[in-house]
Amino acid sequence: MADDDQARAAFDNFVELWTTGTTAGRRAPVLRRPDEVGLDYEDVTFPSADGVPLEGWFIPADSDRLVIHNHFLPGNRYGYPGHLPEFGGLGGFEVNFLPEYKALHDAGYNILAYDIRNHGLSGQGNGGIAGIGLLEYRDVIGSLRYAATRPDTLSMKKVLLSMCLGADSTAVAWSKHPEEFSDVQAMVMLQPVSGPYIVEEFVKAIGMADGYDKFDKAVHERTGFHLAEQSPLRHVGAVTVPTLVAQVHDDTMTRPEDVQSIYDALPVQEKELYWIRGTDRRFDGYNFFGLHPEIPIDWFDKHLK
Repeated sequence: MADDDQARAAFDNFVELWTTGTTAGRRAPVLRRPDEVGLDYEDVTFPSADGVPLEGWFIPADSDRLVIHNHFLPGNRYGYPGHLPEFGGLGGFEVNFLPEYKALHDAGYNILAYDIRNHGLSGQGNGGIAGIGLLEYRDVIGSLRYAATRPDTLSMKKVLLSMCLGADSTAVAWSKHPEEFSDVQAMVMLQPVSGPYIVEEFVKAIGMADGYDKFDKAVHERTGFHLAEQSPLRHVGAVTVPTLVAQVHDDTMTRPEDVQSIYDALPVQEKELYWIRGTDRRFDGYNFFGLHPEIPIDWFDKHLK
């Protein structure tokens, strides 16, 4: 295949991923379950704010603390099967949240983990398109409402662990419906992302002339959104709780100034920016809390009342 053909194929594949959250037209399967690490769990389903059915797990602990987990694109509540050939284009290795869930549970946290719309086993919403938070924020609200009405979780102290798409969706939800977050006491945002930075680095890597404008046009034609809209930067000003932001500093898919600007825009006094060093692979960041669960646990422990 000629270089131009390879660049076009890469461009088309990334447009598909960005606008649908799928790889080669496929959702990532939920390959693992919590009992693999010795955790009891309950399969749950609840509606998003606009009625899309969401599938998830409730992992109980003997405590009054609840973590709601909001995953990244194109993963799901389990992680991402990047070790399988058909999903190997991103990282090329598996993302597995189960060690993270095990550590949170053992530290005294109940866990609600679910698949965002158009991911995992959750229902299709908005014709299957991805809004990079502009549509998926409704699922964050749905998870909060479910936790606020479920008899065994309604009185629990609540924190959020939101990553990438989940982080962007959380920021949008907070700016649109701040009243839904009245029970949330702290948050961790792992690798929040702005569309323009990711796409600028991508088209630079494939050497495609006018690539950004072409990508923006393709996204707009498929979804009705422009890349400049797809950023949490204009929404994080609504956040009201202590927030830890973490990011792979040398992530080749973006630039550190993106996350720095998102962090700077957080209006809260108690915040921290944690740079993940020693790798340039974005997907290593998604496994990081499974290797270092003390980082989110210490943050949550510190700020729960």
